[in-house]
Order: sequence, then structure tokens, then C-alpha cells
Amino acid sequence: MDYRKDPIIIACDHGGYRLKQYLLEHLDALGIPYTDIGCSSEQIVRYPYYAAQVAKRIQSGEFKRGILICSTGIGMSIVANRFAGIRASAVSDHYSAAMTRQHNDSNVLCLGGRVIGEFQAIDILDAWLSNEYIGGRHAISLGLLQEIEEGRELDYDHQR
Repeated sequence: MDYRKDPIIIACDHGGYRLKQYLLEHLDALGIPYTDIGCSSEQIVRYPYYAAQVAKRIQSGEFKRGILICSTGIGMSIVANRFAGIRASAVSDHYSAAMTRQHNDSNVLCLGGRVIGEFQAIDILDAWLSNEYIGGRHAISLGLLQEIEEGRELDYDHQR
């Protein structure tokens, strides 16, 4: 699958604004289409508004993947993961970025604008973009996530 064909939705709060600008330049250089829904400065804004918009637009099928950036990536991931079907991962290294795609089928990358540097962010983004979900035994865990989203009780006596 050529990840460059699918547009990405991207958003940040004030703590992620500078890093987002840097990542947008990188996406442009790679020729990857994106929609930037804000914020547009370092003026203080509330991250839940941006995380919710990205999550909803992925839920609707308008986008397959998104990127959220706040000071640590944690707040954005907490909000995004409240939406069914969203698997948002706060990542701060290459290996985790690859694994969250391969094993967890992560569809939202959350980064910390005040935690990681620009070069590290590019490395993380490239790893996340270039890896795909491998399925197999990992599909069992994703199935369990879906059961939880649907409000079903997990059968702890038959852990697989």
C-alpha cells in the first residue's frame, strides 16, 4: 500500500504549533496530502477541541489517519481514544512508531511538541507512515478492543 495516496488530517494545540509547522514542511516535501485544521498560532487553545475533530473525521471515513500534537502528545491521545475505532498512540521513538502501526493498527499519531525535537519527530513520522498493520495474532487484540468499545464484557476465563 502506498501511504502517500491517502490524505492525513493534522491538528495541534499551542504546545504543538511549532512542531506541526515543521512536520507540514516534511509532508509537503514527501508529497503527502494533508488537511491542517489548526491551531494557527502559539496562542493558548484547548486541545480537546482539536483531538475530537480529528477523531470524528477519521470515524466518518473522510480520513484514514491523523496526526495530533500537543506539549506531550498524551492529552491528545486521551481525547482521541475516547472515540470508537480510534487507536491513537503517543509516541516518542522510532521503534514505538513502527510497532504501533504493525501491531496496533494505530490510526492517529500523537506527538509532544515540547518533548521531542524536530529531527526525532521526522524519524517517528516516517516510521509511522511507512509501516502497515501486519494482522495475524495481533488481530485478536484488536478484536478485544472492539468488544470493549461495544460495551461487551471480556471473558477473562478464556484469555487467548
